[in-house]
Amino acid sequence: MAQLVRQPVRPLRPAFRHSFHTPEQLDRLKQATLDILEDVGVRFRSAKALAVLAENGARVDPKTRVARFAPELVLDAMAKAPRRFTLGAREPSCDIAVGDGATYCTSDGCGPRIIDPLTGVDRPSRKADVEAVTRMLDYLGSMGFWWPTVSAGDCGTTSQLHEVEAGLRNTVKHLQGMVQGARQARFAVEMATIVAGSAEELRRRPVLSALIGTVSPLVQDTDGIEAAMVFAEAGVPVCFVTMPTLGTTAPATRAGAFALAAAELVSATVLLQLVAPGAPVIHSYIPSYIDPRTGAFLSFPRDHRGAPLTAELPHYWGVPAEGTACGTDATEPGTWQGGVEEAVSLAEGAQIGADLMPSIGLLGTYTTFSAEHLMLGDDIYHRVRAMIDDIDFSDDALAMEAIADVGPGGHFLGHRHTRTHLRDAVVRGITHELAVDGSYRDALEVARERALEIWRDYRPEPLPDDKARELARIMVAADGELLA
Repeated sequence: MAQLVRQPVRPLRPAFRHSFHTPEQLDRLKQATLDILEDVGVRFRSAKALAVLAENGARVDPKTRVARFAPELVLDAMAKAPRRFTLGAREPSCDIAVGDGATYCTSDGCGPRIIDPLTGVDRPSRKADVEAVTRMLDYLGSMGFWWPTVSAGDCGTTSQLHEVEAGLRNTVKHLQGMVQGARQARFAVEMATIVAGSAEELRRRPVLSALIGTVSPLVQDTDGIEAAMVFAEAGVPVCFVTMPTLGTTAPATRAGAFALAAAELVSATVLLQLVAPGAPVIHSYIPSYIDPRTGAFLSFPRDHRGAPLTAELPHYWGVPAEGTACGTDATEPGTWQGGVEEAVSLAEGAQIGADLMPSIGLLGTYTTFSAEHLMLGDDIYHRVRAMIDDIDFSDDALAMEAIADVGPGGHFLGHRHTRTHLRDAVVRGITHELAVDGSYRDALEVARERALEIWRDYRPEPLPDDKARELARIMVAADGELLA
């Protein structure tokens, strides 16, 4: 059996970009956000964060813990946040130059369940699953960086640290962890420093970034914002993500939801620029919806307008965008719903100019991992990547000599130009795998077969033994302190 070799990372590099909203529309949203920050404010539950804000001119109400921001404070702080920086990786060829014009994708995350690829049983996920799924993400060229696709549900309150440790050991790509709490963040920084080689190298080429959620409407919780402050001080990039639900935790109109969500992200960014000027920050918007008839939570209704704002708004504020989420509300792999929702989201995300983007792997609105669903999503990803790529207009590609040789009524199959180019003209997708009888095989069956091959046989370059031992030591210390 041939050894599986990691695919090169293939980001989305569209030949053309589209501007979906005018500067006037973006100005209105920006002004609405400034008005919210000045007049309504944002509640910071962290006393440490409130002290920093008060010392730097924010109007803090100690009773409600609401901070209000003058526009000058906001604009001055936001001007310090960098638009471009590097997300480092254990393997330097996997470094991401954020802002280079490409969109680098990761999986969905952080699902609490998995359909076991070996047994087909739907069960809670555990740390061993984090490790195995991480190896799949390391292998696939559609995955530019790592999220904890599933959770280490067997590791209790230190599960987020165990997920980071599993990621550092099982992929050479950049990691974006989901660690909350100041103490947990310090342990994560310690692990990342070991892998990077030094605190200085971690700051120069951070192998870890952090995804920190805000709480809609207009709240920054203690664990999230204090973890973000620890990461910022260490030079670890922070991606703040907001998930407003239209009609419940945000206005039912898209413009209102985005103005409110922007206030959450901008207020958090202002704080980090006060703590560590120039700290790298990314903004991520993942709007969701409530079905007014049933109360069900939806992420992908038919009308999903506003998704371009998930990239345009961060860029208008001068920071990178972790743009519109891909994924599906479908609960089974191989369904029409899963295919159409992921295809539309990926195609949309490729055109809006997001720097980073969560994409494929989970069913049931980010809850359940399916290995074959990941492989189907990978196939969709590469279809989208090819669709947005430019084509060759060189003299050889225009084939004028071949056209003249064949002429009217001729046939190109035997021409030397065809022999040179035909193999590259047709790239088989997962739906074009041939059976013995020459018919096309069932795509879900092929996806399952490919997924199992990667699951069982692919192993990335291991972390050096001394660094792996250090990570294990840190995790023992973390469990001892945080589980006590």
